[in-house]
Amino acid sequence: MASSHPKNVGILAMDIYFPPTCVKQEALEAHDGASKGKYTIGLGQDCLAFCTEVEDVISMSLTAVSSLLKKYKIDPKQIGRMEVGSETVIDKSKSIKTFLMQLFEESGNTDIEGVDSTNACYGGTAALFNCVNWVESSSWDGRYGLVICADSAVYAEGPARPTGGAAAIAILVGPDAPIAFESKFRGSHMAHAYDFYKPNLASEYPVVDGKLSQNCYLMALDSCYKVFCEKFEKLEGKPFSMAEADYFVFHSPYNKLVQKSFGRLYYDDFLRNPSFVDEAARTSLEPYKSLSGDESYNGRDLEKANQQASKKIYDTKVQPSTLIPKEVGNMYTASLYAAFASLLHNENSSLVGKRVVMFSYGSGLTATMFSFKIQEGQGPFTLSNIVTLMDVAGKLKQRVEFPPEKFVETMKLMEHRYGAKDYVTSGDCSNLPAGTFYLTKVDSMYRRFYARKDTTST
Repeated sequence: MASSHPKNVGILAMDIYFPPTCVKQEALEAHDGASKGKYTIGLGQDCLAFCTEVEDVISMSLTAVSSLLKKYKIDPKQIGRMEVGSETVIDKSKSIKTFLMQLFEESGNTDIEGVDSTNACYGGTAALFNCVNWVESSSWDGRYGLVICADSAVYAEGPARPTGGAAAIAILVGPDAPIAFESKFRGSHMAHAYDFYKPNLASEYPVVDGKLSQNCYLMALDSCYKVFCEKFEKLEGKPFSMAEADYFVFHSPYNKLVQKSFGRLYYDDFLRNPSFVDEAARTSLEPYKSLSGDESYNGRDLEKANQQASKKIYDTKVQPSTLIPKEVGNMYTASLYAAFASLLHNENSSLVGKRVVMFSYGSGLTATMFSFKIQEGQGPFTLSNIVTLMDVAGKLKQRVEFPPEKFVETMKLMEHRYGAKDYVTSGDCSNLPAGTFYLTKVDSMYRRFYARKDTTST
């Protein structure tokens, strides 16, 4: 009997939404009295998107899902599982997924499995793995899985604030996908750390140990890469080096960490087998060969040498994925997939036949390295369709730049409104594109109400 197992399970379609309201990092530097280049060169960021009082994680999710279903003409009855990855807590009990069920009411489809996954920036990857595993399992009923990664990343006034951002990404999962998982190549690292966490439920702001967080990220990266390489070698019968992948996509809290991360992988390759790197790199990395783990995570000289040695390959294999994270900021669970959307946008059809290695990290800590193999796809689910319908360039062009003063004022209002009840928003959706959902009010019982900007209005 022929195997009925679905093949090439992965991403059939994607759509991204980020608030059109943004602030330039350069303007923010000047406003904050920071040294010139601190946010733009030091963090590697260009712009920061943020929610005003009419937008939140639920409205962004509603917008991303309704847009994807409409663009791909998906019958809502065809969704059998829906998972949300988010760390933006609107309610400690009611999942964001339940709000999204409003989009399925008219079709009468209430038979949709799945709820929210929460662990810092990793929740979106957990949600994606759940959907992929469901399609690959005997529980699969032949319908699509839908994954939503959505967050509003905000920080208290101070040095961390410029690393904020906001977005929602909707991902359709199924067989015969143009972006297929290489499910056997997966390396994870899970541990206990207090590097970034949100223990104060009365505040939206996290507690952050920046130095520790960066070290945890790089340590998890090393560990995941080691496991990934071992699994690849076991299954393929040859060693894995960076040459085996065409692109690398990283979770991006800020771009500078992405640069450091790729340099780190280059150093890992050098340690595993010096012939994996070029001759000039071997010479420059040789002095750092015998550093202990701690020394190597905190060594500024090594960090510089790594980045220098890997710069040329970084420009080819990583840089195309950095567009949206640099323009929108840290999107927590959506960051990795916004980086992947950037790669699709920048490289489109030239990706066919290529391998893309992804690294997902969530503080506290959870991390996985996994890979995709890219094909052109079939029917409505083609690579070129994903690129065209996402319209990354169009969305970036439609943005409205706020002066830093207005951004700070908005942050104060949002801080005041966090966890509040019995208020009506301004309802000002003049900056929002047609079809966008927005928050209208929160009643005396904390119930949230949303409306959709008329698609016929200008």
